[in-house]
This record gives sequence, C-alpha cells and structure tokens, in this order.
Amino acid sequence: MPREVVLRALESALLSAYKKDNLQAPSNLEVRVNPETGEIVVHYLKTAAEAVTSPTEQITLAEARKHRPDATLGDIIAVPSHSIAAGRIAAQTAKQVVLQRLREAERGAVYDEYVGKEAELVSGVVQRVDGRNVIVDLSRVEAVLPPSEQVPSEQYRPGTRFKFYLLEVQRSARGPQIVLSRTHRNLVRRLLEMEVPEIHQGVVEVKAVAREPGQRTKVAVAARQDGVDPVGCCVGLRGLRIQNIVNELRGEKIDVVLWHPNMAGFVGSSLSPAQVTRVDLDE
Repeated sequence: MPREVVLRALESALLSAYKKDNLQAPSNLEVRVNPETGEIVVHYLKTAAEAVTSPTEQITLAEARKHRPDATLGDIIAVPSHSIAAGRIAAQTAKQVVLQRLREAERGAVYDEYVGKEAELVSGVVQRVDGRNVIVDLSRVEAVLPPSEQVPSEQYRPGTRFKFYLLEVQRSARGPQIVLSRTHRNLVRRLLEMEVPEIHQGVVEVKAVAREPGQRTKVAVAARQDGVDPVGCCVGLRGLRIQNIVNELRGEKIDVVLWHPNMAGFVGSSLSPAQVTRVDLDE
C-alpha cells in the first residue's frame, strides 16, 4: 500500500487513542506524525480571526502567521500543542483502529484492481462449494460463481483451475463482491482473443457468438484484410487453437463459421456442418 495511506491510518488511530485518554479534549484536534523523526504531536485546528472570542477554536491573524506566513483571515491553522504519551488502553485502541484502516485500504485497493477487469478473462481455483454457490480463489480475493452462471455439465471440484468471465464487481462493507460466469457467451470471445493472435491484432473480427453452455457454440468470424482465412485462423494448424478452447470449456463443441453481409448467405453458413441446399428469406 502507499506510504501515505499507512501514515494517515496511523494518525487517525493515534487521535482515537488521545481522545480515549483525554475525555474532555475538544473536537478540533488532529494528530500528525513526522515520518522522518517519528515524533507524534497533537495539533489544534483554529480559525484565523480578527477578534478571538473562543480561544480553543480561534487564533489571531498575527499568531496564525507565526505558524504559516501566508495565512489569511478564515484559514484553518494547525497549532502544535504537545506530544502524545498514551496509556495501555489507548494504545490498544490505536492498534485496533490502525488494523481497521489498513483493512479498509486493502479492500479499496483490491476493488480498484478488479473493477478495471470487468468483462475480461480471469483465472481462478475452485476453493469450495457453499450451498449452490461456488467460491473461487483469484489469489488476492475470493469470488463467487452463482448457480445461474454455472454450466450444468461441469464439475467444480475444489483445487480445479478454470478461466472465468468477470461479470460484475460490487463494493460492499465486507470488501469487493466479485461475480464470475462460465456460461456467458463473451467467455468464448475472450478465449478466442487469447488463443488467436489475428483476433487480438484486429486482422480477424468476431462478428457474433451464440452459445448453449456445455453443449455447442457458434462463432461467426470475418476477415478485415484481403487474403486472410478467418475460419482457418481460428481453428489453427490441425485444429490446435480451437482444441485449446474446447478443452477449457470441458468438451463443449465449437463451430466457427464465416460471416456474410448477405443475410441468406449468413443463415446458410451458420447452419454448418449441415449441408444447406437453399435459403429462402421472408423479408
């Protein structure tokens, strides 16, 4: 975590400790830690004013400029008071607050990391089955594969590694809630992008994906450059590329067909491997 995050957590914890030991302490306090020397000082936050009516909350402009030379009326000035010498109870309070703040910071960092991966491919290991939900370990955080996103024919045994489509990331009090999918059609799209360099480079485009999870998937592809065989690029030499995807989808059949701008041609192509004699369209 960034050093500043840890320092702010420590200062917040020490302020709680100080107030624990000094129940009559005013509310306009802050604690600052010198990162170079480790010195801990309590500061009063006072407003620079022409006339001081509340000494605990206000300070004259002349006094304010002793602490900050560019101070003007209405500025909040941090006035050093004294160093902290906390007791045992206050020290325990500080420890608890530090741990809480660091946990919150860590959850925030994990959320920021995974929210940028929505609609992307992630790899994880099945950790356990909780009711009908499958809990997946993504190394830094646990994610959930709900029943609606599970393929009925797949066995989610603990310790088995799968690739998942990251469906959604939500922020909650217990940390980021990450929802995965094995049934989403874009899982096949992302696997193709990973296995087929021509798709990743934009030479071949995936025009459409239709999927019955666990049974069969149809992928329509088109070339963006002349002389490129889009279906051959996806299938690979001796079917190696498409076989890697089939293995990841645990045997689900994948048909890669040629996309046509003409609807009748596209319908005929999409019915492959069936031999189409004629296509009649009712416009």
